[in-house]
Amino acid sequence: MCSGADTDILKDSSKAEQTKFTGIGGTVFFTAVMATIAASYALYTVFENLYSSVFFGIIWGLLIFNLDRFIVSTIKKSDNKWNEIWQATPRIILAVIIAIVIAKPLELKIFEKEINQVLLEQKNELTLVNKEQIANQYTPEIASIQGEINQLKQEIDTKETETNNLYETYIAEAEGRKGTKLIGKGPVYKEKRQKHDVISQELQQLKSENKEKIVDKESQIAALISQQKNKETTTQPIIDGFDGLMARVNALSMLPWLPSFFIFLLFLAIETSPIFAKLLSPRGEYDFKLQDAENAVKTWVLQKVNQRKEMLQTDISLNEKAYADISGEEELYNYKRKMARELMQQQADAFHKSQQKIIG
Repeated sequence: MCSGADTDILKDSSKAEQTKFTGIGGTVFFTAVMATIAASYALYTVFENLYSSVFFGIIWGLLIFNLDRFIVSTIKKSDNKWNEIWQATPRIILAVIIAIVIAKPLELKIFEKEINQVLLEQKNELTLVNKEQIANQYTPEIASIQGEINQLKQEIDTKETETNNLYETYIAEAEGRKGTKLIGKGPVYKEKRQKHDVISQELQQLKSENKEKIVDKESQIAALISQQKNKETTTQPIIDGFDGLMARVNALSMLPWLPSFFIFLLFLAIETSPIFAKLLSPRGEYDFKLQDAENAVKTWVLQKVNQRKEMLQTDISLNEKAYADISGEEELYNYKRKMARELMQQQADAFHKSQQKIIG
């Protein structure tokens, strides 16, 4: 049944013929089983739902089973090998496509650990790139605010330096080391001391004002850093979920190609083995019986077509002869003439009535 053979003919064939088609059918069946497993795994990596993956995997396996059964059953054995090869060529191409589709999900499962390692490296790279891209969004603003903070601190440092210089000036004046070089707190000392006190008050006021500004700007930087961290945390699950079917297929392509190629060759051999089995096997008892049955149907159909043609030609000939004989009869001529006269009179009366209605 799986080989697509006519079971009625095969039952009356030899055991060898039955064994041959049992082998072909078994290959078709187990190829469909492998297709079901492969499709179920591939769908599970996408939907992560066991029941739906198994359900659609079975649907896919039945589809592959039907295709394989169709491919094998449509190859007809004949005495001309080239004709058989020509029949099998498009079917072999289709079998290659099916083998690729079946083998790829199983390759993903077989090399799962290696693929996970490749995906881990890719995720780490994506994490670094993601952090760098997010940092590029916030770093310029943070650097600008930090520059403003540094400028405010620089203003305080400049004012402190000026205050310290004035302090050193009036102390040196009192000690007689600079200025008038007179020891004591004279008018010059008082003038310099007064100037220092004014600058010192300005320094205290500047520190108070700039400190508030610095605290405000530092809070802005802290808020930006918090936003940056939150964005990194929000986008990280997207990177962690980077292990879908397409990502795994791409990761598989980065691994050495030879093991995957051998797995593909294995499934290609399984998928094409029923076709080559039919091509390489000689014509057997089943093939002769099947050809005999097909020829019988073909002959019967041709007989019916030819019989219909002959019946049509005979009917046409009889009709032509019958009408030719009738056309010479005087009685038929007179009857036809009478009916034509009545028809023309009725037409004339109808025309006359329509004209009267028009005139009113």
